[in-house]
Amino acid sequence: MGLADGERLHVEDVQQWRAWLTANADRGAGVWLVSWKRATGRPALTYDQAVEEALAVGWVDATAGTIDADRSMLWFAPRKRGSGWSRPNKLRLERLEAEGRMQERGRAVVAEAKRHGSWTLLDEVEDLVVPPDLAAALEERPGARQQWEAFPRSVKRGQLEQLVRAKRPETRARRIAALADAAATGERWLFQRR
Repeated sequence: MGLADGERLHVEDVQQWRAWLTANADRGAGVWLVSWKRATGRPALTYDQAVEEALAVGWVDATAGTIDADRSMLWFAPRKRGSGWSRPNKLRLERLEAEGRMQERGRAVVAEAKRHGSWTLLDEVEDLVVPPDLAAALEERPGARQQWEAFPRSVKRGQLEQLVRAKRPETRARRIAALADAAATGERWLFQRR
């Protein structure tokens, strides 16, 4: 989806965003949430406010973009079945539930994620657990393990996430080989669809 595709919705406060989400949570399509940039001094939601309200109804954020010098936008859509849950979003959900801000649709999405395993899909990724197949590939290539250990947390997390998201064993094997080969030369492997 290009930044020009999809409906745009401009809101200036949490109440407007919450009302729109409540009325539209069950629609299949997402929306670009348009906001004033902070430098304009105009009313705008913070990132956390926007994400929390979306999580409360079972939606999730994705791509960010810029419209012009004064406005930005962030894509929100209903969470897809099977998509992994990040630790920061799980913590937000705990807080939303404790504050009584979760809506039934959001609870249903969480319950389904727990039933089907996507709730815990990213747990080991968040903990930077190196799976045995990757560990073996890194050990087979001189210097790869040391380079891997030197990568920033964000790089390692992103690479591990690409491994757990592989749907087929051969895809995972290709990704592991590419990651280990790149690490051996000190490159930060970037996922490319193959």
